[in-house]
Amino acid sequence: MEDNKAKESKYSFEEFDEEILREYDIRGIINQNLSVNTAYSLGLKFGTLIKSQNNINKIVIGYDGRLTSPSLHEALTAGLVQNGLEVIIIGLCPTPMLYFSVYHLNVDAGIMITGSHNPPEYNGFKIVLNKKPFYSSNIQNLKNIVFKDNYTKGLKKNINILDQYTKRLLQDISIEKKLKVAWDAGNGSVGVTINNVIKRLKNTENILINDVVDGTFPNHHPDPTIPKNLKQLRDVVKKNKCDLGLAFDGDGDRLGIIDNKDNIIWADQYMIILAEEIAELYDNPSIIMDVKSSKVFFDEVKKIGCNPIMYKTGHSVIKDKMEELNSPLSGEMSGHIMYKDNFFGYDDAMYVALRLLQIISKKEIPLSEIISKYPKTYSTPETRIKVIESRKFKIVEEIIERLSKENLKVISIDGVRVENNEGWWGIRASNTENALTVRAEALSEESLKKMKKNIESQLKLSNVNFNFAI
Repeated sequence: MEDNKAKESKYSFEEFDEEILREYDIRGIINQNLSVNTAYSLGLKFGTLIKSQNNINKIVIGYDGRLTSPSLHEALTAGLVQNGLEVIIIGLCPTPMLYFSVYHLNVDAGIMITGSHNPPEYNGFKIVLNKKPFYSSNIQNLKNIVFKDNYTKGLKKNINILDQYTKRLLQDISIEKKLKVAWDAGNGSVGVTINNVIKRLKNTENILINDVVDGTFPNHHPDPTIPKNLKQLRDVVKKNKCDLGLAFDGDGDRLGIIDNKDNIIWADQYMIILAEEIAELYDNPSIIMDVKSSKVFFDEVKKIGCNPIMYKTGHSVIKDKMEELNSPLSGEMSGHIMYKDNFFGYDDAMYVALRLLQIISKKEIPLSEIISKYPKTYSTPETRIKVIESRKFKIVEEIIERLSKENLKVISIDGVRVENNEGWWGIRASNTENALTVRAEALSEESLKKMKKNIESQLKLSNVNFNFAI
């Protein structure tokens, strides 16, 4: 239902294209299924929801460095103000700074305009309500919210919390020995904060690349889970003999790591290092990682006195599980890492990077040697395979149905993961893209070939033609 006040706006109310209502956020392609009118309508609908059902009158909003983010921000603000809300604008920022502002300003709702790691033509919205992720059925139910003309017009104000955010990040960080660090901001919105952090970070020599925010992402796509996106950083680490390199995604909530020998260190590897510190601080703490993570992670974390939990992929569901299990540290293979220990429990790649630097600065050996202590395995990177949106979950269901007829160890908490003595392989439907994600790991190269063949054959049976690169 559209009201008279909405008609006075330069934006038009429109119902959402259901395809943009994803599991963890709202995300679509600009001028195809997402526009400024989508943003305006979200302001009307979400504003109605939080005022009528939650009695919330304030909201914080921020936006990333994509070319379309400022116009979406303006439209979203218009819808929220139209709804009688006080809109606190923190401007261009990484997503974790938006999360921080919700706590720092003691506001119960927030919306971040971001396309995250998606291609430049995408954009979307991550939502926080009552300091928790707003996702799944809550997002789906937005389409049923009716905006009513019973509020006086609200107001908006701009504030700058960059210094407060930086101060909180560095609050308890101590780098004990000098480290040489390469930082790749990926031309994403973490570029807003990275210089502020580095100039205050003691005992480090820093080399910074791609810190100018540019929504065209001219140097490489800002997704640190894809090896080719890390080549530039690896070259910098090698050339300058750095102790490590740090790569950030488009909105600063995911982290990629390069060691001192310019090797890629995946999230399920550096999470073991982070967990070792947590094991010293807590008694048998639960550490959650998603189904795409290495079996080595679960085995090693158990050895050091933690309780490893394999769970669904998705930072929102993992955050809820963290709260349920009182977990001080959890994460997922994509590089979303959440610290509840001495922090807020949300995914902030800059904070994770600082904690890792602190840990490494206390070690007598370099990062490459720390990693070499763990069992050697052979694995594929996480690989995304484009499929039709309406087919992705059905394909996984078909695979589970076929495997149920075989004598295999099948884990199906999220997609399908098949384990045996030689390793494991997995296929799941992405909740953020029109894609399947696949990964395999084995104790030998020969076994890995078998795992990859299993993935390829199962996909082929569901009419998906895919072959791993040789």
